[in-house]
Amino acid sequence: MKLASISRAIGLLTLASTAIVSFDVAAQAAESVRLRGTITSFEGSTLVIKTREGEDKTVVLPDGWAVSSVATASAADIKTGDYVGIASLPNADGSDGALEVLIFPAALKGAGEGSSVWDLQPGSTMTNATVANVVTSDDGHSVKVSYQGNEKTIDIPEVTPIVTFAPATKADLVPGAVVFIPSEVAADGTISAHTVVVGTKGVVPPM
Repeated sequence: MKLASISRAIGLLTLASTAIVSFDVAAQAAESVRLRGTITSFEGSTLVIKTREGEDKTVVLPDGWAVSSVATASAADIKTGDYVGIASLPNADGSDGALEVLIFPAALKGAGEGSSVWDLQPGSTMTNATVANVVTSDDGHSVKVSYQGNEKTIDIPEVTPIVTFAPATKADLVPGAVVFIPSEVAADGTISAHTVVVGTKGVVPPM
C-alpha cells in the first residue's frame, strides 16, 4: 500500500471517527455510526461483519475507500506535545480513566480537536487533544491534555490499550478479523464506509 493511500486512510478515519466535526445541511441525510465487530466475509466492494452486539451488517465500500490498522505502543511513547485521542470514563473521584489511547501521527495534530460523547462504553467520552504533561506513578501514568482552551487530566492504568496507526492492505480483511468502521447510514438503510480499521498481527482496534 502506497504511503499516500495510508495517509488518506488515516485522514478519513480521523474525520469520520471523532464525531466532533460539524456537518452541513447536505450531510444530515446520512447518520454517522461506528461499527465494531468481526469480519464474516469480504468480496469486491462489500464487507459483511458481525457486530459486537451480535448483529449482521453489510457495509458498502465506495470508490476510493481505504484500509489501515493499528500497532501497539506504550505509555512511555506518549510525550509532551504529542496529539492523542483518548476514550475515557469518569472515575469515582471525579477524575477520568482511559479506556484506550491512540497516538496520532504528527501530521494529524489538531484534527478533530475537542471532547465529545463516545460509544465505546456507556458514559464514555473521546478527547482529541495535545499532551501538556505526563506523570508516571506506581499505579500507571496520567496525562494532562489541552484542547480548545480547556484542560483535562486523564489517568492511564497499566492495562489500557495504547496504539498508533499502521499500514494494512485489503488482504488483511479476512473472516474473523476484528474491525472498527466509521460509517454512514443512508435514508434507505444502506451502510457505507470510506475507511476500515482492521486488527492485524494480534493487535485489534481498541477505539
